[in-house]
Amino acid sequence: MKNIAVAAVLAAAPFLAAAQATAPASQPASPPSGKFGFVHTERILRDSVPAMRAQKKIEAEFQKRDRELAGIADQLKRMQADLDKDAMTMTESQRRTKEREFGDLNREFQRKQREFREDLNQRRNEELAQVVEQANRVIRVIAEQEKFDIIFQEMPAYVSPRIDITDKVIKALEGKPAAK
Repeated sequence: MKNIAVAAVLAAAPFLAAAQATAPASQPASPPSGKFGFVHTERILRDSVPAMRAQKKIEAEFQKRDRELAGIADQLKRMQADLDKDAMTMTESQRRTKEREFGDLNREFQRKQREFREDLNQRRNEELAQVVEQANRVIRVIAEQEKFDIIFQEMPAYVSPRIDITDKVIKALEGKPAAK
């Protein structure tokens, strides 16, 4: 198999050399020109006013359930402490009843906690998706107004501050005029 690949390369070599020799001499390629920009989406989701508003809205929405879960957690701690303290003085049936109550409440707590996390994550994703959608509209407007050819939104290894337009996007999201 290796011999066939070597033979194919050797057979194609003269044709490639002839094609290069007969190709018209071209001018050296000039570097591509254009206006590039970059946006740190993570910063927008962390630092922009709409993102902070969304976070506060979510916190207010889930505050009651969070307090309820904290109350159940405190109740479980008290029940565990009572079980540990009074286990020796209780009858076997009393101890089993208390352990069953503790187990039932613990399962209920874990179920509510899981539902809380799932609901919280879903709402957070919904709210942040709206912020991202709004930011994308602002990015399009900035790109059109300032004649950008391309704007990147993913986190590369390095971005020159010269092409980073995140601050402009955040200011536009806040309704402030962006400095050029």
